[in-house]
Amino acid sequence: MGYAKFTFAYWCLLIAALLPLGCAWLAKSGTFGKPRKEGGYDNHDPRAWMARQTDWRARANAAQANSFEALPFFMGAVIVAHQLGAAQARLDILAFVWIVLRVIYVVMYVAGLPAMRSAVWTLALLVNIGILFVGYR
Repeated sequence: MGYAKFTFAYWCLLIAALLPLGCAWLAKSGTFGKPRKEGGYDNHDPRAWMARQTDWRARANAAQANSFEALPFFMGAVIVAHQLGAAQARLDILAFVWIVLRVIYVVMYVAGLPAMRSAVWTLALLVNIGILFVGYR
């Protein structure tokens, strides 16, 4: 009996699952240890604290939400592609491209570049659709 191996595409699933946490860290960075009265992070009421943030911190939080929203489709597509017996190299490349696009998306979001961000989001969606069908025969 053979054992299933943890493919590169599966490692990309782990990275995708951690990406929203990276966005949250970015949104809160520089505020830990700072007094709440001076705008420091409020762990007693983190959602209200985040709701008061503006500019790049608010955009980093929005990128976090969008990263969570994109996660189920990516996970499902990778799993379906594996189940359909997709060519592993092709699947791995597509999963990696999706991760790279999503990281670029976060950078564009935080930088406040909405048109480029939307273009990258669209490319990532198309890659995700490609992942879903890469094993289709």
